[in-house]
Amino acid sequence: MNCKKQFPFRVGTTSYIIPDEIIPNIEYLKDKVDDVELVLFESDEISNLPSESDIARLSDIGQKHELTYSIHLPLDVYLCSFDPAIRERSVEKCRRIIELTEVLRPSAYVLHAEAGQGMDVNQFSKEEKTAFSDNFHTSFEKLLSAVSVKASEFCVETLNYPMQLLDKVISSFDLSITLDIGHLELYGYPVQEHLVRYLSRTRVVHMHGIKNGKDHNGLQHMRAETLNLVMQALHENRDQARVFTMEIFSEDDFNTSCAELMKYST
Repeated sequence: MNCKKQFPFRVGTTSYIIPDEIIPNIEYLKDKVDDVELVLFESDEISNLPSESDIARLSDIGQKHELTYSIHLPLDVYLCSFDPAIRERSVEKCRRIIELTEVLRPSAYVLHAEAGQGMDVNQFSKEEKTAFSDNFHTSFEKLLSAVSVKASEFCVETLNYPMQLLDKVISSFDLSITLDIGHLELYGYPVQEHLVRYLSRTRVVHMHGIKNGKDHNGLQHMRAETLNLVMQALHENRDQARVFTMEIFSEDDFNTSCAELMKYST
């Protein structure tokens, strides 16, 4: 199924559609989508960071097939941690990945603002929420000073807490947004209100359906009214640089999602 060059935005998906490493996935997707989200991770036990030769290959494929890459920075980055040492390590991890991938001229850097593994910001006190925001400001300021990337290329993703907690930081740096529609639906936040409030700042949209209480399923599992609402907003607010990532992780979900999406092609 081919969704490439069919919409007034860049249609993308993740680098884990077929059960293989990044390069074979890019080869599979290069003529099917406009953008691929490179989902990167690095730990003491395991890493999928591309080698220098992989990066050169990705760059070559991108240039030959009009394919861009969005970079999802690691999930175990905790820029809002209450522990300064953890924040420092998180900034450094982001810096390394940005420097590794900058030759690809990414369409966006998707960033989670989190305090720590399993920490629910919704349970924080008012003072802790203020510290959470302040810590993000401090961490991002350090990251921005360490890389040659504009703040607007970083897209803070909507997670399980109200994005308004970070509005001041986002505005002060002129950060962009990753509007994750699947997360909004999963956690019960109003999609229409978020589109009105954040679409003008949204560089990346994450789309995925919910099945049996779990997200990151194909678009056929999205509520029809939600999919209609998002597609109408994107057609009315055209931006060819905006990335529409079907954040799914299987070939079956990719094909069914493309079929669902093509119902809205113009």
